[in-house]
Amino acid sequence: MMHKIFLIFALYGAETFANDFQYSKVEAVPDLSFMPHVYSGLDVLEQMDFKPLQGKTIAVFCNQTAVNRNGRHILDILKDQPDIYTYVILTPQYGLFGDQVNKTKMIGKIEKDPNTGARIVNLLDRFVKPPEWTIRDVDVVLVDFQDTGVRYTTYMTTLTKIFEVASELHKPVIVLDRPNPIRGDRMDGPVVRTAYQSFEGYHLVPIRHGLTIGEYALMVNEMGWVKDLQRAELTVIPMANWKRSMWADEVDLPFIPLAPGLVDVEACLAYTGMNLLKGTNLNWGQGTTKPYFRAGAPWISGRIFYQKIKNVNLPGVKFKHIQYTPTQTKGDGSVPLYYREKCSGIEFEITDREIFDPLATATAIMILAYQLYPRQFEWIHDDYINKLFGHNLLTAFAAQGKTPQYLPPQWVMDVIRFSKFRDRFLLYK
Repeated sequence: MMHKIFLIFALYGAETFANDFQYSKVEAVPDLSFMPHVYSGLDVLEQMDFKPLQGKTIAVFCNQTAVNRNGRHILDILKDQPDIYTYVILTPQYGLFGDQVNKTKMIGKIEKDPNTGARIVNLLDRFVKPPEWTIRDVDVVLVDFQDTGVRYTTYMTTLTKIFEVASELHKPVIVLDRPNPIRGDRMDGPVVRTAYQSFEGYHLVPIRHGLTIGEYALMVNEMGWVKDLQRAELTVIPMANWKRSMWADEVDLPFIPLAPGLVDVEACLAYTGMNLLKGTNLNWGQGTTKPYFRAGAPWISGRIFYQKIKNVNLPGVKFKHIQYTPTQTKGDGSVPLYYREKCSGIEFEITDREIFDPLATATAIMILAYQLYPRQFEWIHDDYINKLFGHNLLTAFAAQGKTPQYLPPQWVMDVIRFSKFRDRFLLYK
């Protein structure tokens, strides 16, 4: 099959992308527009017969999502390439397998991948950025992971730290592109203000940014968003046949859970807004079978809260009042808020994802809780909410006592400006 596809490549030529970048390169890839499938950067690299990596010693930054269109993991694929040596495996938050069954082995205090024998280094638990030894002796850093499309996720921040070390050591980085799971044509939320930058809001983008990891990497590298304006020798291997209007479940690629609780497209969409509740003393469904789809606390009356949220008339969503008890502690390993305490609150169902507004929904929940329970509701951890939100707009708005509907228009200009700014980095229509 591969030889047949290469023959077609020769007949139809290659697809080219805008390459007017000063510090980065976008690989010309085979034109697969006549094929009925979407191909990830990993699929394209396979069809290129791994030529950019032949004879190289590499570091691989990946997690459980780095699979080809047949569901085979990148490390298994690389193991079958005799002229490519995997020296070290770098992993983002939640490790190599996320909340799936851990398949690694421990040799003393060193974690290793049983397939390649390479050492595994998590870049959030122990290290903020790669130790120099992980990159110093390699020829290339290869990057492949599925991002969430949402700014809070730390994966892109960690990739920026890889750029930092790679640029210092003059090591090239190859990023294999993947779809934005919640579409690439929609953006929402305020752009981070520098006063509120954090590991969960590292770059000056909206909460929902509409970028693929390849586009995001180009933006970071070209704009000098790496420490001290450093730039990596970056190459992006793009996807084929992906359209910005596609949801992840409209792309015929395997959907591997992206992080604890992010098991499908709707969960990613809910997470876009409901992750903000981590800055409050509301339980957001953590410790239950419905993370990111619930909001509750022992001090809430679910029936009253349900009536109030229903009257906001939020689009594309249906609420019900609920009582539940957080009991699960697996996933990211943390103990949920109100563990083993009976909570009352609301649960929602996305009835139309095309019009559902995750940020309007989550901010309405928080503002109503603030207004209905002023003595019990709290912004916790020294206004951590401002770092998640990227701005103090939400906390200031809640304190003013305004109705929730008036908040989302406050960041419209941020989205318009960012939409224009990001145009030069877009690789797909």
